[in-house]
Amino acid sequence: MEVGFSLRSEAVGAMRTAMVSAENLQLSLKTELSQEEQALTLSSRSPTETHKVGNEDLKEMLESNKESLKLEAMKRVVGLIAKGKNASELFPAVVKNVANKNIELKKLVYVYLVRYAEEQQDLALLSISTFQRALKDPNQFIRASALRVLSSIRVPIIVPIMMLAIKEAAADLSPYVRKTSAHAIQKLYSLDPDQKEHLIEVIEKLLKDKSTLVAGSVVMSFEEVCPDRIDLIHKNYRKLCNLLVDVEEWGQVVIISMLTRYARTQFVSPWKEGSTFDENNEKAFYDSDSVEKEEETEAKPYIMDPDHRLLLRNTKPLLQSRNTAVVMSVAQLYWHLAPKHEVTIVTKSLVRLLRSHREVQYIVLQNIATMSIQRKGMFEPYMKSFYVRSTDATHIKTLKLEILTNLANEANISTILREFQTYVKSQDKAFAAATIQAIGRCATDISEVTDTCLNGLVLLLSNRDETVVAESVVVIKKLLQTQPTQHCEIIKHMAKLFDNISVPMARASILWLMGEYCERVPKIAPDVLRKMAKTFTVEEDIVKLQIVNLAAKLYLTNSKQTKLLTQYILNLGKYDQNYDIRDRTRFIRQLIVPSEKGGALNKYARRILLAPKPAPVLQSAFKDRDRYQLGTLSHSLNIKATGYQELSDWPAVAPDQSVRNVEVIEPVKEWAPLVGKAKKSKSADKFYSDNEDEKEEKGSVSSGNEESSSSSSSSSSSSSEESGSESEEESSESEKTSTDSGKSSSGSEGSSSESESGQKKKKKKTKKLPQKKSKPAAAHSESDENGNGPVANASSSSAESSSGSETESEDDSDSDSPTVQKKKSDVKSKPKVEGKSKKEVSLLDLDDFSPAATTNAPKSAVLSSSLLSDLEGLSLSNVSPDIQVTTPSFGPVTTYELLHHMTGKGLSAKYHFPRQPCLYQPSMVAVQVVLTNSSDHSLEEIHIGDRNPASLNIHCFNTIERLEPEASVTVSMGVDFSDSTQAANFQLCTKEDQFSVSIQPAVGELFMPSTMTEEDFCKEQGKLLGMNETSETITMATANTSSQAISKHVLSAANVGVVSSSQNNVHRFAGRTVSSGALVLVSLEMKESSCALLTINTEKSVMASMLLRDLKQALAQA
Repeated sequence: MEVGFSLRSEAVGAMRTAMVSAENLQLSLKTELSQEEQALTLSSRSPTETHKVGNEDLKEMLESNKESLKLEAMKRVVGLIAKGKNASELFPAVVKNVANKNIELKKLVYVYLVRYAEEQQDLALLSISTFQRALKDPNQFIRASALRVLSSIRVPIIVPIMMLAIKEAAADLSPYVRKTSAHAIQKLYSLDPDQKEHLIEVIEKLLKDKSTLVAGSVVMSFEEVCPDRIDLIHKNYRKLCNLLVDVEEWGQVVIISMLTRYARTQFVSPWKEGSTFDENNEKAFYDSDSVEKEEETEAKPYIMDPDHRLLLRNTKPLLQSRNTAVVMSVAQLYWHLAPKHEVTIVTKSLVRLLRSHREVQYIVLQNIATMSIQRKGMFEPYMKSFYVRSTDATHIKTLKLEILTNLANEANISTILREFQTYVKSQDKAFAAATIQAIGRCATDISEVTDTCLNGLVLLLSNRDETVVAESVVVIKKLLQTQPTQHCEIIKHMAKLFDNISVPMARASILWLMGEYCERVPKIAPDVLRKMAKTFTVEEDIVKLQIVNLAAKLYLTNSKQTKLLTQYILNLGKYDQNYDIRDRTRFIRQLIVPSEKGGALNKYARRILLAPKPAPVLQSAFKDRDRYQLGTLSHSLNIKATGYQELSDWPAVAPDQSVRNVEVIEPVKEWAPLVGKAKKSKSADKFYSDNEDEKEEKGSVSSGNEESSSSSSSSSSSSSEESGSESEEESSESEKTSTDSGKSSSGSEGSSSESESGQKKKKKKTKKLPQKKSKPAAAHSESDENGNGPVANASSSSAESSSGSETESEDDSDSDSPTVQKKKSDVKSKPKVEGKSKKEVSLLDLDDFSPAATTNAPKSAVLSSSLLSDLEGLSLSNVSPDIQVTTPSFGPVTTYELLHHMTGKGLSAKYHFPRQPCLYQPSMVAVQVVLTNSSDHSLEEIHIGDRNPASLNIHCFNTIERLEPEASVTVSMGVDFSDSTQAANFQLCTKEDQFSVSIQPAVGELFMPSTMTEEDFCKEQGKLLGMNETSETITMATANTSSQAISKHVLSAANVGVVSSSQNNVHRFAGRTVSSGALVLVSLEMKESSCALLTINTEKSVMASMLLRDLKQALAQA
C-alpha cells in the first residue's frame, strides 16, 4: 500500500510540475503574440499616421526653449526633405523660429520655407511680415537670406512686396545684399514679366554699382530681362572693362558674353582688307594736340576704336584663369572681335585646356575644330597636342581626328598620315572608320598624296575587319570619282574582293563603281552582274537598288551580253517585297526597254543614266558651325537652342563713341591708392593709365607693354598682382625670370623674343641689371613704364635672394663689358644677352609647343667682331665663371635626307649637324646642307623660300646662281629650334620649282657642351631637383660598361661635354641648350652587373625625358 501511495504521489508531483511549465509557456506565448499584434496594428495604419507619430517629437523639440534642441530638430527636418519625405505639417512650428537670433538655425528655417512656401501659400503669407522685418536686420547675411527666401516664394500675390524689397536691397550699403537683389530680379521677372519696366530701372541703378561683387550678377539679370537695351551699357562700358579682372569667375563669363554682343554693334570690323592697327592711333585719341599723329591716322584705312582696344586688352590676362569657362569666353571674344593677327594669342590657352576633364576637352575641341577650318596656322605649332591617346573616349578621338585633318597641309601631311596608319589599327571600330574617312579627306584636299592614300586604302581592303574594309570601299569610291581613268586596276581589284565583303554599304559602293565605269571594265562588269543575279533575292535593299542600276547601265552599253540578265533581274525586282525596289524596277524598264505605248524618254536613257556625275566634296562636319557664336550651346549642338542670341554683323559706320564718355571715372579715384607708386591720377578724358609712358616710347608696338598694361588704375592694380604671382611661379621653375614680371605686367603669352624686338625700339627700357645689389639700380627698377612699381621691386628683390653665384657672375660679366658700363640702355649689348638667359617660362613651354612668338629676330648683322666676342662671354652670365661652353669633343656625322632627287626633280639635298657654334646667331643650331644636281641639266637660283610658320628664324644660305649636272655644293645654315624637336619646315626653291622640306633635329643636337668642375656640377645639380630631375634605372649592354664606351655612346647621342669625376662608378656630362642656355646635367651611376642609374637634371623637363630615352637606347645597344 505504501508503495502504491508513493507512486501516486510522484505522479501527482510530475503532473503538477507539467502544469506549471505549460502555464509559464502559455504566458510567454501570449506576450510574444501581443508584441506581434502590436507591430501588425502599427503597420496597418496609414503612412501619414505613422509619420505624424514620428513628427510629434520634432514638434516638441522645435517648440522647446533650448537652442540646441531646435537646431537638432531643424537638421532632422532638412534631412527628411532631402530624403523626399513630407514635412509640410511642421510648417507652423518651423515658422515660429524665423525670428530666432541663431544664424545657423535661421539658415535651416529659410531652406525649409523655400521648399514649402509655394505649396502652403496661406501659411507662407503669415511669415511675410517676419521676412520684411529681417530685411532691416543689422546683419547683412540675414538681410540677404530674407530677400532670397522672399524671392523664392512663388506666390503672385506678394509681387508688390518683392518689388519693394528688391528696390530697397538695391540701395543697401552691403554689396552682398545688392548682389542678392540682382539675383532676385531674375526670379521676380520669371514670376511676373509685367514688372519688366520697374525691374529695368533697378538694373540701370545696379549697373552703376562700383563693386566687383555686384557686376556679374547685375549683368546676368540684364541678359535675362532686357538683353536688347544696349543703351544701358554705354555709360558703364569702360567701368565693366576695368573691373572685369576682379569680378568672380562666373560673373566674368557673363560679362564677356554681353560685351562681345555689345562690341559687334558699336565698333567697325577690324577684318577689312589691308586694315592695320597702329597703337599711335590710340594715343592720338588722347593727345588731341598732336597734329602729326592725326594726319597719320587719317591716312590709315582702318582705325581701331580705343574702347575696342580697351576690351581686348583687359580680357587678355583672363586667358590665364583657372576657370575653363572664362578662358573659353575670352577665346570666343578674340575670335569674334580681334584683328586676325591678334587671335593667335588664345591658341596656347586653349591647348592648355586639353589637360582638363573629358567634358571640358569635348567642348574645347569642338571650338578648335571650327577655328582650325578658317585659320590653320593658329594650331599648327601645337599639332602634337591633338594626337590621339589610348585613354581618350571615342568622341574625343573623333574630334582630335577632325582637327588633325583640318590642319593637314603639304608640309605636315606625311606626319599626319603616319599617325592615321596607327589609328586604323585601333580596336575602337567607330574610330578606325572615322580615320579612314579622314584619310579620304586628306587625299581630296592635298593632291600630292592622293595616290599614296588610295594605295593605302586598297591595302586595307585585305583587312580582316569588315568595318575597316567597308569604310575603305566607300572612301575609295569617292576618291575614284575624282580621276577614274587612272584607276581601272583598283576597280578590278575591288571586284575580285566583292565575294568576301558582306557589309551592304560596301557591296553597294562596288556595284555603283562597276556600273558607273562599266565601259572601262567591259569584261568584269557583266560577270559581276551574273553573280548578283543569283543572290538578288537575299541581298539587302540598298544592294538590290544598285544591282538594278548596274543592269540598266550594262543594258545600254553591252546589251548583247547582258540583255537576258537585265530582263531576269527586272522581273525579280518587279515582285520584290520592298515598294522602292518595285518602283525603281518599273521606272528602269520603261526607261531602257522600248515599247509601243510610250518611249519618249527611251532615246534619252543613255544621257540620263550615264551622265557624268560631279565628284563628291568631302568636307568637315564643322564647316558650317561658324554661323553660331563659339562657346555656346547652339554651336555645340549645331542647332539653334532656346534663348540663343545671334551676333549682329559689324556696322558699316561706327556709332557715336561719345555715348560712352562719363564726366568722372570713379574707379580710377577709388582704386588708385592700391597701386602705390605706380601712377598719378589722370584727367577724366585719359582713362588709360599708360598714356604718358606710351608717348615716351614713341609709338613702339611691344606686346609686353601694349597688351598687358591695364586700361585703368584698377585693372593695372590687378594686372600687377597677377604679374607678381606669375613671377614667383616662374622663379620656382627657372632662375632666369627675375626681370620679366616688371617688363610684362600681366605675364601673358608675350615671349622674350617679342620683348627683345620691343627693346630695339625703346631707349628708356628698364631692363638694366636689376640683380645688382646697388641702391641706384634697385631704385631704378621700382617704377617701369607700365607703372608697376611694386611688382618690379618685388621682382628685383626676389632676384637678389637667388643664388649668390649668379649675382656675382653677372657683376663679373658686367665688369668685363665696357660697352654695358658706358651705356646701359644700349640695346645691342646687354639686353640681347639677358633676353636669352631670362627667357619667359610658362606652363606651355613644352617640347611640342614652339609657337611663332618665341623665335628671335636675327641680330648678328649689326654686331662687330669684338662686340660679338664680348657677348659670347656674357651669354653665360647667370652661372659661375667656371662653367664655359666648349667645342664638342665628339663629332659623329650622321647624314639625313632633306630632299630626294626623284621628289626634287633632279635636285637632292642631305644635311647633318656639325656640332659647332653657329656663326650667325648664338641661339641657332648650325646645319650643313649638301646640295647635289642629279639631273642632266643645270639648276639655277637655288634658295630658301617661304617658312612655316612665317616667323621661323632661319639664317638662309646665299642664293646659288647655278649648279651644273652631277655637281655638289655644301652650304651652311642656322636654325633657331627654340629648344624644341619640332621640325623646321621651309621651301627649297629653284628657278622653276618649289619643294617643301623639313629639318628634324634629334634632341641631342640642341645642346652645346660645357666644361665645369665636379664641385660646380654637384652644386648646380642641387639646384635642379624635384620636377627638374628625371631618372631611370637602365640595363646596359655588357660591352658598354667601360668608361670609354660610356663616353662614346653618350657623346654620340648628345652634344655634351665630359665632367671629370673622382668616383670610378659615376660618369658626369654637362651641356647647355643652344636657344635658351638652360643647363643640362647628365650623370650615370653604375650599379651591380650591367645596371646603372641614369639621371638628367634640367629645367626643360620634356627635353630631359626625350634625352633619357635616346641615351637609354644608345647604351643598351651592343
